[in-house]
Amino acid sequence: MASAAAPGRIGARAAVALGVLAGSQLLIVVDATIVNVALGPIRDGLRFTDAQLQWVITAYTLAFGGLLLVGGRVADRFGHRRMFLLGALAFGLASLAGGAAGDELVLVGARAVQGAGAAMMAPAAMALVMDVFAPGRGRVLAFGIWAGVTAGGTALGSVLGGVVTEAMSWRWVLWINVPIVAVVVTLGVLVLPRSGGARTSRIDVAGAMTATGGLVLLVYGLTRAADHGWTAGTLLVLFAAVILLAAFVILQATRRAPLVPAGILGSRTVVVADVVGLILGVAIYALFFFVSLFLSTIQGKDPVYVGLAFVPMTVAIAVAARISGALADRVSPGRLSAAGAALVALGLTLLVRIDPASSYVATLLPGLVVAGLGLGLTFVPLTTAAMSSAGPADSGIASALFNAAQQIGGALGLAVLTTISSAAATGANVPASKQSITDGWSLALLVAAALTGVAAVLAGTLIKPVVHPTSGQ
Repeated sequence: MASAAAPGRIGARAAVALGVLAGSQLLIVVDATIVNVALGPIRDGLRFTDAQLQWVITAYTLAFGGLLLVGGRVADRFGHRRMFLLGALAFGLASLAGGAAGDELVLVGARAVQGAGAAMMAPAAMALVMDVFAPGRGRVLAFGIWAGVTAGGTALGSVLGGVVTEAMSWRWVLWINVPIVAVVVTLGVLVLPRSGGARTSRIDVAGAMTATGGLVLLVYGLTRAADHGWTAGTLLVLFAAVILLAAFVILQATRRAPLVPAGILGSRTVVVADVVGLILGVAIYALFFFVSLFLSTIQGKDPVYVGLAFVPMTVAIAVAARISGALADRVSPGRLSAAGAALVALGLTLLVRIDPASSYVATLLPGLVVAGLGLGLTFVPLTTAAMSSAGPADSGIASALFNAAQQIGGALGLAVLTTISSAAATGANVPASKQSITDGWSLALLVAAALTGVAAVLAGTLIKPVVHPTSGQ
């Protein structure tokens, strides 16, 4: 494997490598939201029923969230670069096929393959960041750029989806990925470091099957709860998910070569970082979901406006990530993460003030900017903590755990918080009004703020300083 770049600087080759990896992350994040705006034209063009239409989104989410742990371990086993490039190719080919789909089955299948490709790319890409950049300012800067791209992609997806669908057709929200993947793969072959993977380790097949099945059912159950409520069918799916995930935990505790190495789950810092990441997933998804709904349904804004409304938050994340990088050598990751999570909680609390007549500048903008500053401050130290016990042979699975925690947090948060908001909006047994609906969303944001406050306490008290004995820092 190519040696990591010097700790304090980013060379030209490393900068291109970072561009490739950040570009892949942008693809993954954008594709989680870009199709949402095109659902109407997709339904009309391919004659989807309303019940079938949700699978255009759900197929991607299930495959991505369900296969992350397997994708991380496969990347460690067969090489980060190799699996990153294969995942990117699968993502690109699925985008091509999905854009050309003539019926609903082909499109849903293509979206599932996109999710599977993303599940291979995401953990391998973060592991490659660690391969390219040694511990120190270079890696901190790389993670800061990663944070900005991740946040920017969420807003960009809505804007891009609206513009592309209106200017061309819904098919281009998928085809737009193809040239980007071509560039990512071409440059990736040239600049990403080679690694043969940990060929002495075996894949824990039973662990992979129970983890994948459990995560797929968990994400599906939570998505179903958000869309259809806590019905008997939803609870049955979630019960099956709990059984499979319990079996996975038992297997990991008893097998010689578990899917998730004991050294990772045995680290309190790693476990707490993943738990805090899960809670932040709740906060991020809640913020984007409820603010987007408020702007689009209560205030009647178009998708492009909604996407642009989050741009100041994206800028705040990028600025705070740079500040976080500058403080990384002097402030422990626990304290930095706690400060960031506290700011996110404050930002969510400011958003609780939303009212049907609220102005963007006076009510939404302060909360979005403060939350953005908190997310930017948190991401770098939290990622460092989550990856702190992972050597080169386990960085893929450690990255997958961190990604999976955020995905599960987002799905869980939306399921629970939409239930809370709906109950609050219709609690008086009268038809919901704009005011009551907005009040329900305010309550959900307040709950998310309280949870994020708990995350700040956990980070500040339980995440310990990360020591890199070979880094020279």
